[in-house]
Amino acid sequence: MKKKIIYALGYFDGVHLGHTALLTACRELAQEQKCKCGAVTFSPHPQQLLSGDRVGLINTDEDREEMLLFYVNTVRRLTFTESLRAMAWQDFLQMLVEKHSAAGFVCGTDFRFGRKGEGTAALLQQFCREHNLSCCLVEQQFLDGIRISSTHIRKLLEKGNIREANRFLGHPHMLTGVVQTGKQLGRTIGIPTANLSYPQELLKLPYGVYACKVRVDGKTYPAVTNVGTRPTVSGEGVTVESHLLDYNGDLYGKTAELSFYDFIRPEQKFSDLMQLKAQIEKDKMITKKLFAE
Repeated sequence: MKKKIIYALGYFDGVHLGHTALLTACRELAQEQKCKCGAVTFSPHPQQLLSGDRVGLINTDEDREEMLLFYVNTVRRLTFTESLRAMAWQDFLQMLVEKHSAAGFVCGTDFRFGRKGEGTAALLQQFCREHNLSCCLVEQQFLDGIRISSTHIRKLLEKGNIREANRFLGHPHMLTGVVQTGKQLGRTIGIPTANLSYPQELLKLPYGVYACKVRVDGKTYPAVTNVGTRPTVSGEGVTVESHLLDYNGDLYGKTAELSFYDFIRPEQKFSDLMQLKAQIEKDKMITKKLFAE
């Protein structure tokens, strides 16, 4: 017989400390009920269909799922279509019970769902009572008196306030991608870089240089990462270029996971590559000092 699942409900952008409280409650309830635990999320962000506004996301769908799977056994990513938008809240819950083996639900006290957001946490609780399902509501979470939310974290990231954003996330801001072949100009000055494209759906970090760690082939390396348009070499489009400290080898085609720790300086245009190299050497010293501390 298929094992029943307790689902945490939400979008979970950033998988921040507030989400962690929700996912932990879901896991505990699942253990209590001898069920698996799961998370229900959506793609694209519901707000894009509801209001037509573009939401600059903290993470890609893939990174969000990877982080969710740190807490739960399974992730159901539902495509947010017009039909899902128009679905009554009761029908939405019934669908999860019938199609996805739901045995109960966990959500925040402020969670809204279903057509026109008519479903509330209180109605979810009532539905669960009537259908003999488990239910747990989790209070809003605060840090230093500030409500922990994806919206607040997005604002911090858009200002380049990485350290503060990471405090609310509970982990470093991250981006995963496949290393692409660039112009290889870094190699000519002894500073090779691993280049990732910047996903269009993500919020825009300020163009500049960041202290990062890069995980590749199961190992983690400190790195100086430039997010921007590379004005010194007349670059096109936004790229993420990481120079890994203490790494020798070919990274092309490998999957790299970047963790952002701090903003070092804004992106700037240098008169030549040697000036750029001198500045990157300074950036490397700052990065080494940061991680030594």
